Amino acid sequence: MPYKEREIEKQYYTIGEVAAQFDVAPSLIRFWETEFEQLKPKKNKKGNRQYTPKDIETLRTVYHLVKERGYTIQGAKEVLKNKSVQTKDKIEIIESLEKVKAFLQGIKSQLNTKG
Repeated sequence: MPYKEREIEKQYYTIGEVAAQFDVAPSLIRFWETEFEQLKPKKNKKGNRQYTPKDIETLRTVYHLVKERGYTIQGAKEVLKNKSVQTKDKIEIIESLEKVKAFLQGIKSQLNTKG
């Protein structure tokens, strides 16, 4: 059986890496930390923030609500408090549908070039 390379998942991410994932400024991530009590990244001895995959999931939810759905900060807080599980499920469904859409558009463009 051939050796299969395992994908290495980091345990902690810097604020710069997280900001790059969401294509936002690090200052916005810091602002959201002050507004949303669910966002509490660990800090190392130097005071640098260290985000776990769970923190990034929470940020993904906040980003979706505020940037993609147009919620106010207060509205996003309410949704996170009341329906966090449902919101995460909806975000996962949307992301999976976007992947399917991109895949189908790729197939369509390949068929158009062959025809």
